[in-house]
Amino acid sequence: MRITIERSNLLKSLNHVHRVVERRNTIPILSNVLLRANGSSLDMKATDLDLEITEATPANVEQAGATTVPAHLLYDIVRKLSDGAEVLLATNPDGNTMTVAAGRSKFSLQCLPEADFPDLTAGAFSHSFGLKASDLKMLIERTQFAISTEETRYYLNGIFLHTVESAGELKIRAVATDGHRLARADVVAPSGSEGMPGIIIPRKTVGELQKLIEQPDAVIGVEVSDAKIRLTIGSIVLTSKLIDGTFPDYQRVIPSGNDRELRVDCQTFAQAVDRVSTISSERGRAVKLAIADGQLTLTVNNPDSGSATEELAVSYDSEAMEIGFNARYLMDITGQLSGTDAIFLLADAGSPTLIRDMAGDDALYVLMPMRV
Repeated sequence: MRITIERSNLLKSLNHVHRVVERRNTIPILSNVLLRANGSSLDMKATDLDLEITEATPANVEQAGATTVPAHLLYDIVRKLSDGAEVLLATNPDGNTMTVAAGRSKFSLQCLPEADFPDLTAGAFSHSFGLKASDLKMLIERTQFAISTEETRYYLNGIFLHTVESAGELKIRAVATDGHRLARADVVAPSGSEGMPGIIIPRKTVGELQKLIEQPDAVIGVEVSDAKIRLTIGSIVLTSKLIDGTFPDYQRVIPSGNDRELRVDCQTFAQAVDRVSTISSERGRAVKLAIADGQLTLTVNNPDSGSATEELAVSYDSEAMEIGFNARYLMDITGQLSGTDAIFLLADAGSPTLIRDMAGDDALYVLMPMRV
């Protein structure tokens, strides 16, 4: 293999694919990126056996061929080359090493054979459709923070994506929960998604996908089966295994009878929660909300360092009540709201609270209270 390629093109593609590669690998080939040159492009592929990213980038191919080299090492080398450089990638005749040269810099990297590189065979996909990048980004951003990190409840370690009938039209719905809070977001379902299986997209895949969506007006090709998902974003193809488990019936935890409505300015509220929670010793400390007619008092008590209170003017005309929440969870949720006001629908101090956005977008949040 012998090719020349612009540094900026090489770096951009390597940046997309190298992140999949784990820093510590017991299987040497999984530390490598597969480089395959043919025609007028260089195809790169990286995998951790659960997730695979491939990308094609233009290159001047003098001699076609393929090899694999350490992904993070190649990325670091290319990152440190001077801007605007032309990079030569050439394997030696026996294929054991690859030369990376640009200007007066020259590196020799150990190669492993292309034949050893694993292929995440996708099999057949039952459903395929196009989804606007802005819609997919919204579904991820509105729900990602609520993904559980508890490995024992592995079926909660991702976003549950499925179709539902809502207000007379078919929607694609994303749901994530960690048992303390739940986030739900909907977009209008594109044609081709009807009857797709409900799938759980793993947390790592969700994180990579979010970084790959760079053009909000692009259309992303989505292919789904019971076991895998494939997303095509321009010249990038991401294939991922799905979480093999059953997502719980989340509808049961969404309260329907919460009739006490608290309306508060979102930004003012988030800043006040942030201020009073400064006094707490750990991030998850509860903040108490005392709500009375037109006024909300936030209180945090820490036996070791003191207490803090702050009062806010709010819209509330039900009977007075007190309820406690995890301060960080409150800030996570208010950080997702796009409208100026947040609407809290409350029942009592021991029941889940529903939080909606005044902007009326298709997002909904449920938060479990804490004892205070």
